[in-house]
Amino acid sequence: MTNSLQLLLILLAVAVGVVVLCRILRLPAMLGYLIVGIMIGPHALGWIPDAPETRHLAEFGVVFLMFSIGLEFSLARLRGMQRLVFGLGTAQVVATILLVMLTSLFFELDWRAGLALGGVLAMSSTAIVSKMLVERAELNTPHGQNVMGVLLFQDLAVVPFIIIIPALASSGETLYATLGLALLKAALVLAALLIFGQRLLRPWFHLVARQKSSELFMLNVLLFTLGLAYITELAGLSMALGAFVAGMLISETEYRYQVEEDIKPFRDVLLGLFFVTIGMLLDAGSVIAGFGWVLLVLLILLPFKAAVVALLARWFAGDWGAAIRSGLGLAQAGEFGFVLLTLAGNVNLLPPDVMQNVLAAMLISMLAAPFLIHHAEAIVRRISPSAWMDRALQVHQIAVKSMGADAHIIICGYGRSGQALARFMMQENIRFIALDLDPRRVHEAVAAGESVVYGDAAKREVLLAAGLMRAKTLVVTYNDKHSALKILHHVNQVRPDLPVVVRTTDDTNIEELKKAGAAEVVAEVTEGSVMLASQALLMAGVPLNRVIRRVQESRAWRYAVFSGYFRTAQNEADEAVESLQPRFLSVLLRDDSVAVGQKLGEMALGEFNVEVNAVRRRGVRGAQPSDEMLLQAGDVLVLFGLPEDLQQAEERLHKG
Repeated sequence: MTNSLQLLLILLAVAVGVVVLCRILRLPAMLGYLIVGIMIGPHALGWIPDAPETRHLAEFGVVFLMFSIGLEFSLARLRGMQRLVFGLGTAQVVATILLVMLTSLFFELDWRAGLALGGVLAMSSTAIVSKMLVERAELNTPHGQNVMGVLLFQDLAVVPFIIIIPALASSGETLYATLGLALLKAALVLAALLIFGQRLLRPWFHLVARQKSSELFMLNVLLFTLGLAYITELAGLSMALGAFVAGMLISETEYRYQVEEDIKPFRDVLLGLFFVTIGMLLDAGSVIAGFGWVLLVLLILLPFKAAVVALLARWFAGDWGAAIRSGLGLAQAGEFGFVLLTLAGNVNLLPPDVMQNVLAAMLISMLAAPFLIHHAEAIVRRISPSAWMDRALQVHQIAVKSMGADAHIIICGYGRSGQALARFMMQENIRFIALDLDPRRVHEAVAAGESVVYGDAAKREVLLAAGLMRAKTLVVTYNDKHSALKILHHVNQVRPDLPVVVRTTDDTNIEELKKAGAAEVVAEVTEGSVMLASQALLMAGVPLNRVIRRVQESRAWRYAVFSGYFRTAQNEADEAVESLQPRFLSVLLRDDSVAVGQKLGEMALGEFNVEVNAVRRRGVRGAQPSDEMLLQAGDVLVLFGLPEDLQQAEERLHKG
């Protein structure tokens, strides 16, 4: 017992130390766990034996990883990115597998081993790449979209590989029968789980949630996830497949985000253990002895995989710069590659020496990934001068567009918020230039005669070309904290006096953005709550001037720029004139109301200086109703006017 506790403490101490070091060096924690496994494994210090129990526990890490992927599985997202996911993603996985299979034949590996190896090396690291893209504010760039589309397909491609790889281990005579049987069983089990599981899942989760016990809810999630994993394992399939289905089923319910938050600690701890066990598999002696083979695998993995992705992305997207950046982003191996490699090793599909060489090459490629992505711009300039010329031409076009502008507004992002802001600018005859990364949106805006250009606002040269030195204000209209911080950094370096207004979803990042130099941060949730309150007060009959004052008070407290203009103290004059202020009144027509059966115009409510703002009928609201509208019992008329006039109008509607 003492020995087991000692080993556990050693594992925890080394893991904490190495992961902290990785955080300081801004490297993914996954690499830290892999290094821990290499250090304490049976092939190095030997502190923890490579026992079946350890691997079995680590398998639960894969279960929760696949469960998380299932939770993120969204048909709407797939439809939105279907060209990249099923076009570029499919082409990348198939091309990489074929390349690896062809190469493996030269080294006298069986085609089944080549297929498994191709699936392993086709995967890229979702954890490393997505983190780097977010930190570099490149998620919405063309190469960022390419990379995320391919990663999404790779996540989906793991599911059939989990079924196919164990079947490939059977003998040649029964291979096709075993493979067909495995796919048939998978189809039947999946169909049963998806059809019957969805019908049973929602009512059961409703029942559990009504008990209002977080412990019970967590137990239920674990039971459901591990239960489906056990069912698929009983059917001769993998536990990971059942966990993926469990995640898919829950993703279609309203409990998705709560489940994702609850399961995160289990997933992260068990995943850490999984990557530790992967590191334990690496034998440093075998790697040094076969270092030439490791370099060969690394050569196939990094340059060849990057070249395949770049060529395919160029074919799909037509831009060499974005294509090369996509290739560099996807060149490394991925965490799912380790899952498939472990699976292939468990069924003896790959020889031990090949396993060691591939594992070492995968680890080195993942260590190299952050540096490749970080230096992608310099690599693109060196490999493809034309891509740099395209960037220079783009900046030149932006500069030409903004040449005549002075004291203008720079709008970063031309989505719905950017377009609404541009309409205000045009109404006030204020010049602006908008930057956006959606080519279709830019093309449509230019065709409509609007001052919109294609460019990444997070890049310094683009901001300078847009007239940063001459601008009066800069507005970030899209919700991307990392990109906004980059823009603020560039502005503080070049134009520290320029006011920058930033949009954000809620008030989580307001302080951070203000410290970075934002003059004001507009939170959608805050503004939404102010307008929600104002509408509720108006509908409750509160005078219009009092509602406006409440809104002004809220904004004066929230936005420093308004504090000198809005006074929060009530005075006697305001109270005195309140009775002379118009307000809203909702009137329900009863069966015995005189207005029922008459046209709205016949009621002549205008005689009382009362306006009919809207009519609500059986939940359907009709704004600006016509005088010819025939009134019915149950209609709700929203009237607007002074209190005394509203009283007379209501009396006419009911009594005539």
